[in-house]
Amino acid sequence: MTVKHKLALIGCGGMARSHVSRFEELMDRLEITAVVDIDIERAKAVAELLPNDPVVSTDHRDALKVCDAVLLALPHHLHCEYTIDCLNAGKHVLAEKPLGNSEEECRKMIEAARRNNRTLMVAYCMRFHPLVVMMKDLIQRKAYGRTFQLSIWTEQHTEREASNWMCRADTLGGGQLFSHGCHYIDLMLWMMGKPVEGSHIGTNLCTPWMEREGTSNVSIRFEDGSCGYHFGTWGARGTKLGYSFQAHCEEGMLEIDYAKGQLLLHSRLEKHIPGVQENKNSVKVLLEAPGIKPTSIEMKHFLDCLETGATPLTDAESSLEGLKVIWELYKAEDERKLADLTGIINKFK
Repeated sequence: MTVKHKLALIGCGGMARSHVSRFEELMDRLEITAVVDIDIERAKAVAELLPNDPVVSTDHRDALKVCDAVLLALPHHLHCEYTIDCLNAGKHVLAEKPLGNSEEECRKMIEAARRNNRTLMVAYCMRFHPLVVMMKDLIQRKAYGRTFQLSIWTEQHTEREASNWMCRADTLGGGQLFSHGCHYIDLMLWMMGKPVEGSHIGTNLCTPWMEREGTSNVSIRFEDGSCGYHFGTWGARGTKLGYSFQAHCEEGMLEIDYAKGQLLLHSRLEKHIPGVQENKNSVKVLLEAPGIKPTSIEMKHFLDCLETGATPLTDAESSLEGLKVIWELYKAEDERKLADLTGIINKFK
């Protein structure tokens, strides 16, 4: 008999609506029994998207009476307090990224999960996208030789009033890198392994609503000598790359074209000879996965872990290590030096 989990949705901003729209495939395994937001009208609006009649409240304690698991989609500075409350009430938690705004907060959350023997998973949904999963597999199997450069671009226009929690460094936990770039630092570490040094240069030029950076550039060197680069901006007024992932290997370049839902291999590029026109390389489609909803796959994984007791792929301990890399990059930027990243990654999967 299929177990039907009772899930409470705490926080009904944009991410909550996005999650609700992707639960359709899992309604045979879960029921959203409560919807909570400080703005009751916003909670009601989300509840109306659901097929059942959930509890609607401004108090998360009402939700804890009718659920066994929680999806926490709150502003970052509230993650620690509410996650610990849910864990102490005996509920499993899938917490939106980033886990917490400080190492102390993260460790308190991890300890609460351990003390209550509950699952604490972090919502790094990009790890579950089939295109990303296949790219990682090809890189780690050295299917096209060693990878010497992984580059990730994320270009979007995310603008809020300067007073919004998403714009303030204390409530967001940093800037664009910490809030959104944490997804892609996580992916780089997951694909490439242990980092040894790196740098971050950020700016809020043309994103004046951001207290810290709205545009971010990260360079990392890994233990095997390979390099990683992430460019992210919330200030794009136009884009060609959008979301693009490129891995340069000895025998070609792997590319995820996120908009088209394709994983491509670019190869057979002739050696460049100055003054001679270069031949075009061949392009092969390795996988097509248009319209994939990685949050649905992520939620399925969360439910699987609740039923089997398995440790989540995006567990809290390894997620903390990824955040520690970002904090070291921020610290080195403020001190105008290269960040020493050795020894940070030990539990990362």
